[in-house]
Amino acid sequence: MQATASTVTPAELHEYIRHGKRVDLVDVRTPVEFQELHVQGAVNVPLDRLEPAAVMKARKASADEPLYVICRSGSRGRQAAQKFHQAGYPNVINVEGGTLACEAAGLPVVRGKKAMSLERQVRIVAGSLVLLGAALGWFVHPAFIAISAFIGAGLVFAGITDTCGMGMLLARMPWNQVKPQGSPSASKQPLANAPQCAVGSGQQGCGL
Repeated sequence: MQATASTVTPAELHEYIRHGKRVDLVDVRTPVEFQELHVQGAVNVPLDRLEPAAVMKARKASADEPLYVICRSGSRGRQAAQKFHQAGYPNVINVEGGTLACEAAGLPVVRGKKAMSLERQVRIVAGSLVLLGAALGWFVHPAFIAISAFIGAGLVFAGITDTCGMGMLLARMPWNQVKPQGSPSASKQPLANAPQCAVGSGQQGCGL
């Protein structure tokens, strides 16, 4: 049976930080989204490249310590938490509302270059393909309506399963990546070279 992802509210997370509780936070958005805005102390491990065992191995914390996952608004964080649970790591908690809710709750954030969110990219691509299918079906051949039908079915499937194949594909596109700093292998080992920043420790070092 699939485990239900545990959650924490931004307000609760903020209280943990204020009281010096250790908070290991993994942001599972794309590198470009992370660069634009992220909660201070978060480490970026994109959902499409997330390997639970590798993340846990890289942690400098006891297995009993909870690991928190976060995305933009909560959906990808929930998927990430479930991925950890299925891999045998139950003590992984999703941050409700994601980065946007944390910013609204007053958690310290780091801002960078403006970027387009993955959710917005999916809406643009899906809408464009539906419009293209309808136009081709009207002006060229009725069979092209199948394009719109396929995209519609995919969106229904994504809504039911809370997974989005188009989103996962777009996440791998070059414009959603950030040029790695330092060695070419840095992007392949996001935790190995991550800044040491435990947001709840009261220090400049985290357990990841």
